[in-house]
Amino acid sequence: MNHVTLPSAMTEPEEDALLAVALEAAERAGAELRSRFGHRHQGVRAKSGPTDLVSDADLAAEAAIRAVLSSHRPDDAILAEEGGATAGGALRWIVDPLDGTTNFLFGVPAWAVSIACEDGEGALVGVVLDPMRGECFAATRSGAATLDGEPIHARGAGELATALVATGFSYHSAVRAREAKVLMRVLPRVRDIRRMGAAAIDLCWTACGRFDAYYERGLQPWDLAAGALIAARAGLEVRRLDEVGEMPAGVVVTRAELVEELVELVA
Repeated sequence: MNHVTLPSAMTEPEEDALLAVALEAAERAGAELRSRFGHRHQGVRAKSGPTDLVSDADLAAEAAIRAVLSSHRPDDAILAEEGGATAGGALRWIVDPLDGTTNFLFGVPAWAVSIACEDGEGALVGVVLDPMRGECFAATRSGAATLDGEPIHARGAGELATALVATGFSYHSAVRAREAKVLMRVLPRVRDIRRMGAAAIDLCWTACGRFDAYYERGLQPWDLAAGALIAARAGLEVRRLDEVGEMPAGVVVTRAELVEELVELVA
């Protein structure tokens, strides 16, 4: 298990310039998705399994993001959930055009656009836009985590027994069965569990104090990159979980005084 570090290699103005690009790209994608939400969806297909879906909305949102990045940062690399990776320079953009696709397709208004930019030392900027609530979470490596431009901080001290804990589950049934056993250990030890269905929202809601903690396994870089930076800059500890047997690697995000106890339960 490793800790996320937040080294500094760029100046604040350079980080702010990258953040402005991420914000523009997220807004473009959010507008594309808002116009499609609640309508009959075309081009829906399964990816890794029958519960792991992608739609034309995902692809349109990603195309909008790529257009902004191509305009402002044509020499950077991109790693995006739907379109894969492109080669580029020292910076790479990590893009989830629609985190919470299943929610989106079922008409559940809990989904987000997640965009981060990283260098060889880790995340530089992160933006998570919740278009349905009109909420935009953001952070830079050297700056504060914010919600709609106002600084946010994790909820204050408490104990695990009173913590509201968010989590998510794998698309693969064999892993879900093992996750259910973990959930049975966690649930009696905490206030309650929430499962929103969008990792980026879980991370940001933990960062702003709506949740006290979040854990999940099987996340991809685009699920985690922006939200983890926002959570860390809000004062939370982001602890990586190693792969264990058939259980994929994961993450625990909470305040420092709770992290060891929660890791013991889920690791």
